[in-house]
Amino acid sequence: MPDLSIDTGLAREILTSFIKTEVTRAGFQRVVLGLSGGLDSALACYLAAEALGPQNVLAIRMPYKTSSPESLEHAQLVIDALGVTSLTIPITEMVDPLIERFPNMENRRKGNIMARQRMIILFDQSEAFKGLVLGTGNKTEILLGYSTLYGDSACALNPIGDLYKTQVRQLARDMGIPQVLIDKAPSADLWLGQTDEGELGFTYDEVDQLLFLLVEQRFTPEECVENGFSEDFVRKVLKRVQQNQFKRVMPPIAKLSNRTVGYDFLYLRDWGT
Repeated sequence: MPDLSIDTGLAREILTSFIKTEVTRAGFQRVVLGLSGGLDSALACYLAAEALGPQNVLAIRMPYKTSSPESLEHAQLVIDALGVTSLTIPITEMVDPLIERFPNMENRRKGNIMARQRMIILFDQSEAFKGLVLGTGNKTEILLGYSTLYGDSACALNPIGDLYKTQVRQLARDMGIPQVLIDKAPSADLWLGQTDEGELGFTYDEVDQLLFLLVEQRFTPEECVENGFSEDFVRKVLKRVQQNQFKRVMPPIAKLSNRTVGYDFLYLRDWGT
């Protein structure tokens, strides 16, 4: 099995530098992020506070009526530990009118509405706080498409998007994030009893090892099976990665000219910058 261990000291240095460089390059000094009470957003918050100073970080809790009380408590642990600016903005009264129009709405649709409403709040507060929206999605989620397009996947920059979930845990330990956040079962907390691994059908530890072989080592599916993974598991994960490519790129533009945005017009140097 592959070794996903990282040099956490080096990763910490690179990611805090990334935040500071990208934020200041865009003409800002502050960031805004959603603090869910989970590990990913906690790590992003710790990195941002270290990079920019806690006074330049706005952490927003956005509970729904079914959200776990623990989520609010765990988010508060991060706020208290770092001394970042914070807001709590409940979303129940914002999303329920739409949900109630469709009495048979399934949980996934409800979850997507919640995720997109939270992003509306973050981008609104981005303008009020004069800070960029910081992403909190890890590499495992991004590869599997385990996110809501224009919901939790939306951001101006993402410091942890190249860390697999197991690597997020490693860096979180190094940065002193409360152990209760590291140990808790990952959950988007979109409905009662929901967990990431229960919804995905496999653990992050299992899928991270497979994704590492497929993505980093460029193993073929057949080679992954030879290394001990079941063929069904490999095909299931590979299908998710392939089907969710559209979430990882800007929407394709039909090409008509010689200088199409996203194809030929790609870089700031095209403007002489």
